[in-house]
Amino acid sequence: MLLRLLLMALFIGSASGASAEIIKEGYAFAELGKPKYDVNFTHYDYANPAAPKGGKITLAASGTYDNFNRYASRGYPGMGTDTLYDRLFTTSDDEIGSYYPLIAEYARYPADFKWAEVALNPQARFQDGTPITAQDVAFTFEKFMTEGVPAFRVVYKGVTVKAISRLTVRIELPKADRSMMLGLFSLPVLSEKFWRQHKFNEPLGYPPLSSGPYRITSYKVGQYITYTRVKDYWAADLPVNKGRFNFDTIRYDYYLDDNVAFEAFKAGAYDFRAEGSAKNWATQYRGNSFKQQQIVKEARPNRVTTDTSWIAFNNEKPLFSDRRVRQALTLAFDFEWMNKALFYNAYQRSSSYFQNTEYAAHGYPDAEELAILAPFKGKIPDEVFTQRYQPPVSDGSGYDRTSLLKALALLKQAGWQLKNQQLVNATGQPFRFELLVRSGSNIAWVLPFQHNLKRLGITIDIRQVDSSQYLRRLRSGDYDMTPTNYYAQPWPNTGLSQIWQSQFIDSSWNQARVKSPVLDVLIDRIIAHQGDKAALLPLGRALDRVLLWNYYMIPGWYSAEDRYAWWNKFSHPAVLPAFSVGLENWWYDVNKAEKLPAQRR
Repeated sequence: MLLRLLLMALFIGSASGASAEIIKEGYAFAELGKPKYDVNFTHYDYANPAAPKGGKITLAASGTYDNFNRYASRGYPGMGTDTLYDRLFTTSDDEIGSYYPLIAEYARYPADFKWAEVALNPQARFQDGTPITAQDVAFTFEKFMTEGVPAFRVVYKGVTVKAISRLTVRIELPKADRSMMLGLFSLPVLSEKFWRQHKFNEPLGYPPLSSGPYRITSYKVGQYITYTRVKDYWAADLPVNKGRFNFDTIRYDYYLDDNVAFEAFKAGAYDFRAEGSAKNWATQYRGNSFKQQQIVKEARPNRVTTDTSWIAFNNEKPLFSDRRVRQALTLAFDFEWMNKALFYNAYQRSSSYFQNTEYAAHGYPDAEELAILAPFKGKIPDEVFTQRYQPPVSDGSGYDRTSLLKALALLKQAGWQLKNQQLVNATGQPFRFELLVRSGSNIAWVLPFQHNLKRLGITIDIRQVDSSQYLRRLRSGDYDMTPTNYYAQPWPNTGLSQIWQSQFIDSSWNQARVKSPVLDVLIDRIIAHQGDKAALLPLGRALDRVLLWNYYMIPGWYSAEDRYAWWNKFSHPAVLPAFSVGLENWWYDVNKAEKLPAQRR
């Protein structure tokens, strides 16, 4: 069987004697380069195949939830619902963009990935024991296309997915596209038996039929969800799962306020916490539980591409349509003071949409980048061609008069005037807008920003809403400004389309709500050159420059380290994954747990 999974070339000629088409057969795939693990691998390096099964872990979730359908167009999905379904191929956490067999066994495909035939593992099962078939895969694609989010229909327009036998599905693309094909390889597979009776775009008030390593066994909507390990999980011994998913029970408890959640953690109400507050980390992780090492603290240096925080303008709003206005508000955001006064100097300023990668445009543009950018001269800021981008740096005093004067000058150029300590436009309309934030989130940074804007005569109203309302307003574009977490971009990939291209303006991923023909062209070129690193390097940097100099978002910050704390009753492999905390590789350690008070075990 293993020999069958080795890469091989088959030559198929047409009856007319046309040139032969090279058909390959592969077990694993990579967006760039080659997969790390070969066909004979037995487990990921960061998993312990001898890890014991058992025990429980309780985690915290913020806000609330009202839905078990992760892919509904409304409602707020519960934590962990993204893990309910197995996929054709799955990824590893110590490399970027590689895919390994899960439901699939292997795929046949031509060199250009115009089509693929994916063979399914005959052992694959849903949790009710029914087999996962090619028809389920075809049904899943149809559900996403007809009832999924609009962005999916835009990306995969013209794609066909058909079951050509019970365990073989054929995927055909409208044009050759390796990245698009690999995206479909990672599609979660739904049960046709269950979902043909349910609307895929509507919230689901109870757990669906699933196929993953855990099933939902108890819940109270908005308060908690409990997942129980599936003891006869069909894929437990596959190389991608060996030594993973070790807890018998995973429970998520919901907290409306993070301060309350933190106190609950110290009291032992839940077991593991990723700390987002530098102030808490520096001042609050103290007491007997820490002294006695009942709670473990660990800070891990952040050396790989990382998520960054930004504050997104809704660029569709007329108030923010002028780049000079966006630049002025960026000048009023005093990161240096905030980092010193609020964050204990624990953060660094976001300075690229490819932070911590070689695609970040930190220097002057080189000849290749200039050649890419030249056709857009006059359509993008002049600074793109001649200057290095750096976020504005204040004097850290909390009242950087120089920065505020520059901001005011830009606002005046854009048609705003300061009258009676209020900034107004030519018609006398005051400069006032709303910042939309999710209830319970840390907004200490908002107050100094609000104070600086007031000095410019600008009023910012802070609007806190619950998780469901926040997501609904994001989807509809009903906001002026909102903080956003910009997910790590390890290379310029096809996901940039949903974040920045015009056709995805209604996607909740495009939180800056930008419509730009220049961005559309650049990202189309990036998509066309997937897998070609030599081409992607200047393209990525050129895109980064255009985004940064347009001031579509205010640069926020990112942490130089990841901060974790947990009650000392768990163990994990010595090798840690580079791109995740890897809790699914941990296990309950009975020897450690016995040293804790009985109520904390």
